[in-house]
This record gives sequence, C-alpha cells and structure tokens, in this order.
Amino acid sequence: AQLPAANRELQAFSYAVSHDLRAPLRSIDGFSQIVLDEYQDRLDAEGQDALGRIRAAAQSMAELIDALLELSRVTRGELSRAPVDVTAMARTIAAELQRQEPSRQVACVIAEELTVDGDARLVRVVLHNLLGNAWKFTARRPHACIEVGRLRQPDGAVALFVRDNGAGFDMAFASKLFGVFQRLHTSDEFPGTGIGLATVQRIVHRHGGRIWAEGAVGEGATFYFTL
Repeated sequence: AQLPAANRELQAFSYAVSHDLRAPLRSIDGFSQIVLDEYQDRLDAEGQDALGRIRAAAQSMAELIDALLELSRVTRGELSRAPVDVTAMARTIAAELQRQEPSRQVACVIAEELTVDGDARLVRVVLHNLLGNAWKFTARRPHACIEVGRLRQPDGAVALFVRDNGAGFDMAFASKLFGVFQRLHTSDEFPGTGIGLATVQRIVHRHGGRIWAEGAVGEGATFYFTL
C-alpha cells in the first residue's frame, strides 16, 4: 500500500516542479531580458552584469528542473524492449553535438554493428548523457577523441563502452559518479547538473544491467554498461 502511495506523491511532486516552478523562472528570465533590451542605456556595466547573472541563474535552475524530471520519468512506465541500433544512434547524437559546436575538432570513432535489446527511448538517454559528458570533458583537449565500442566480459557478456581522452577522474571517488548531485568537477570547470549519470544508472538497472567506469585524472574516462 505504501509503494503506490509513494509513487503518487512522486508524480504529484514532478507535476508541481514542472508547472509551479517553471512559470516563475520563465518570468525572472523573461523580464530580466526585457530590462536588458529596453533599458540598457540607463544601466551601467555593473547593472547589466547583475541582470546577466540573474538570467544565467534562472536558466541553470530550469536545466536542473528538466534533469530532475528526466530522472523521475525513467523510473516510471513499462519498458518496451526491442533491438536497438546503437551504432546509428550514437552517430546521430555525435552529429548533433558537432552541430552545436561546429568550431570543435573531435574525432568520433563508433564501432559498426553495435546493438542492444532495450527500450529505444531510454537507450538514447543513456547514449546522449554518456556522449554528452565525453564531449564536455574533452573541451580542453586540442585533439579530442571519443570512442564507442564493445568489450566482451570474462563471463561472455558483451559490454558497450564510451571512452574519451578528456579530464578524467580520480578512481578513489568512482563510487560518487552515479549519485544524484554528485560532481567530481566544479561548475566553473565544466557545466552540468550532477544528475545525468544517476539517470543513466537508473535506466541501466531497469534493464537488469550494470554500469561502471574507469579513469585517471587528465587521462580520460571510460564508461561501460550492459543491458
């Protein structure tokens, strides 16, 4: 009896977050932009900077709300499992990332014939988060490289992986990677909400799989997962 009640409370919370918090954030962002546009000549540099910071904070909060809602959504609903072409999906996501930052030179190596049996919508969330992280954490590499491939495990199972040569992380803190709001880099170094990997882990676990990571500071990271 407690479980359905908890699920109803979670859904009510998600609805409230989605509607009741987004509206005031849109107002803060929108009216700040109006002031910047229409009263710019009356504001000194310090005033313009303050309004810019208000807008940035509102947009950051909106991103956090979206991430929390995504985390909530992946725990609900039935899985619709079917063969998923991971190779094609990863190439599409990589192309999207490149279009968003056309000035970056990133070598993306994606293995052929990568497939999994899973919910296509959720698998895309996994790949989007992992490739997005790889793209983000290689931003300071002049010769960035991202690889998507497969690795056969000792028990015969096949794990897919996303590897990059970016900032990496200290393996002593690997247990924190998949926690909500856990970040191993400051927001000044790399932007983010601290929710993406927690979402990835929940999706993988819903599929009965597991996810783990290897890395070293300054030497990149590799995220492995099975479904």
